[in-house]
Order: sequence, then structure tokens, then C-alpha cells
Amino acid sequence: MTFFRSTRFVSLAVPLLLITFILTGCGGNAVAEKLATTPVTLKIWRVFDGDETFRTLMESYQALHPNVSFEYRELRLGEYEDELIRAFAEGKGPDIYSLHNTWIGAYSSLIKPMPASVTIPYSETRGTVKKEVIYTIQEEPTLSQRALKSDYVDVVAKDVIRDNKIMGLPLSVDTMALYYNEDLLDAAGIPLPPETWTDFQTQVTEIVKIGSKDEIVQAAAAIGTGKNVERSFDIVSLLMMQNGTQMTDSRGRALFGQETDSGFPAGQAMRFYTDFANPLKEVYTWNNEQRDSFDAFVSGNVAFFFGYAYHAPLIRAANGKLDFSITAMPQIEGGKTVNIANYWVETVAKSSNNSNWAWNFILFAADGDRVMSYLNAAQKPTALRGLINDQIEDNTLSVFVGQTLTAESWYKGKDAHVAENAFINLINAYLSGAEEERALADAQNKVNQTL
Repeated sequence: MTFFRSTRFVSLAVPLLLITFILTGCGGNAVAEKLATTPVTLKIWRVFDGDETFRTLMESYQALHPNVSFEYRELRLGEYEDELIRAFAEGKGPDIYSLHNTWIGAYSSLIKPMPASVTIPYSETRGTVKKEVIYTIQEEPTLSQRALKSDYVDVVAKDVIRDNKIMGLPLSVDTMALYYNEDLLDAAGIPLPPETWTDFQTQVTEIVKIGSKDEIVQAAAAIGTGKNVERSFDIVSLLMMQNGTQMTDSRGRALFGQETDSGFPAGQAMRFYTDFANPLKEVYTWNNEQRDSFDAFVSGNVAFFFGYAYHAPLIRAANGKLDFSITAMPQIEGGKTVNIANYWVETVAKSSNNSNWAWNFILFAADGDRVMSYLNAAQKPTALRGLINDQIEDNTLSVFVGQTLTAESWYKGKDAHVAENAFINLINAYLSGAEEERALADAQNKVNQTL
């Protein structure tokens, strides 16, 4: 039985040569048999997805390799990194583990990069009357950087290629979109959600209700503050990129705080964002006294919520009666379309004793003909260009998958948590009236300190 990577989404850059060694005589077949029958356990650690999302992939792989078993562990996000670091320190870490696309730099020393090829044993039953098991060892090419750039949406190669090596592969790529409460838009006489940020500002003023003491009676959008706006860091980053901000240079150093010929594009984005939490502005609709943005939207207390595809099932589970829809992320009118990516990659631990098997399984799972079993079970948008049209008609995923080709991210240094905290402090600085250029410079320096 010979295992080939599907050619459906593999570019011509991938070598078509498959070197097969059929070891016979002089103990050769015994070597292949031993490798093909020696038990191998692949430990997989992931966040959010239960093992049911991976069950079809694991069972299909075991059909080819009966000697391989899996230990799948789902961890909570809040405990994940601590558990991961502790396990690696104790020599008990997983073979395969998920990393957020912004964490790759921080974990690079704990990753076994994808090799150019992997050597894997196989067994095949041949013959009709007299059946004979033939054991082979096959050296299979993995994925070239050229193929990666061809097969996956652009943001993937920019994130996962480090030091000219592929550090991991995603099974999906999520993008931020605009969730809206249809009942609140109908009540305000708004027939369609906004397409541009100008439209968004207008609709905010039509929906929001401010009391006699400047209190927010009806919030229009959860935007403008830091800690009580879910993924405020991503919203601000996106606004900066849409406004033409160069977030980093070619070496990964943050540049977003620097002045350009048109001023400070990042500062303009910050003022736009924080105006929604400024009582002196017409678009005032949110403040630090509001509940968490997700909870507010689920409760029907705010019309607009910025979220990812993974939020949809969470919203339905929290309030099955909420009448909501999803539309594309607003863009700057007349500007370049820019969206923001948020996703996880599967990688192999440097400490793994089964790195060939682990990379072989990741490539198997990420293959275009197989990954749909995971995407359907997890309800997530694809990372592969060739599968976009397969999901574009999905009522929930169509918006998110339609944005992947224009999705971007930026390198946030060795510690993405530092960058996120720096942006929360930046939002607070703008809201408190601090000197804006100094605040931008401080945030930029904090990110660069992690390099």
C-alpha cells in the first residue's frame, strides 16, 4: 500500500519523485518489518478542538499505519502555555502541538522544522491465493516553500517560514468579521449593515442612545476601549494596516509608531478607534463601564460585535434566540482591502522522538482531500486556496473564508502577550489624553524589546 500526498493542491514545485526501498534478503525485509510493526504513539496537544474533530483524520492514518496510535489532549487556552512549557521541561511534552500564528517566534527553539523529506515504513498485503505481507520503507518529499506559497493563502507563508524553514502548517485560517443584531438594526431603520467605516460611523450614530447624564442607554458598537472589547488588539492592528501603517520592517522590528509623509497613520487609526469611547465625539457609543463585548452582544445589548468564525457557535450556544448575522469587515472607502488573520498552526516538538511520523501525520491531515473532515467537524474556514470555493456557499463561513485572500498579520516579537498589553496601554493613553506621539513610541519600543 503506497501513500501519496494528494496532488489536488500541490504545486509543481513539489518533487514528484517518491523513493521506495523494498528491503528483501540479508535481513532487509526484517528491518522494514520491524519499523512497520513497532508501536508508535503520537501525542497531540491542541486548544479549543475536541478529539472528535480529529477522529476521522486519526482513523484514516491508522488504516495506513496500524502501528501508530494517538493520545489527543485538548487544553483550555488559559492553561495551555504553562502546561506546554512544564511538560517540555519535564521531558513529557507532546509530539505535535498547536501554536497561535503570533507565538511562532517565541517557540522557535522548541520546534523541529519541517524536513525536506520523511522516511516512513509501510506494509502491504499482496497475492490472491497465497497472501504475503510486503514491508517497504519510503522516503517521501514533504512540502517546499514554493508549494506552501502556492497552495496556502498569502498570510501563511509570511507567518510560518522562519530562518528559511517551515515551522508549522495550519489546518484553517480565521479572519475577523462584523457580527450584527438584526433586530437592533431594524429598529433603527437600517436595512443593510455597513460596508465602509464611514457607513459604520453613520449607523452608530443612528443606533446609539445617550441619556441625560451622558450615560449609554443603548450601545451601538463594542469598540473604542481595551480590556472590555474582545480582541481589541486585533481591531486596532487592522485599522492601522488599513490606514497604510507599516507595522514592521523586513527584520521584524516594529515601525508602527514612526511618522510618514502623511503624518502618523497609526495615530490616525488610534484616534478613529478611541473616538467611539470619547463622550465628546458624535460617534460615542462605548466606555470602560460596559460589560465584556461578547457578553453584551449575546445579551442583545449592543448592535455590532467584532469577532471571528469561532465566535459563531459560542454565540449560538449562549443565546439560541439571538437574531444575528455576519458581514464582511468594514474597509476604508477607496482604500486597499485589508483583513486580519487569527489562526493556529500544527508543529512538531524539537524533543519528539517521533518527528518523522509527526510531520508525516501533519502533512496527511493538512492535505486538501482530507482536511475537510476536520473543517466540517470544527466549522472553521480553510487555509488552502483550492478549498475556498468549497466553503464560499456556507451560510456561516462564507464571510470569513472570503476574506482570507486579503488577510494579513504582523510579527509581534518573541512575546505576543507583551505586544497585546502594549496596545491595551496605548488605547488607555489615547483615552486619557496622553501625548499621542510619545504613547505610540512607547508601544513600539515595548514590542521591540522582546526581539
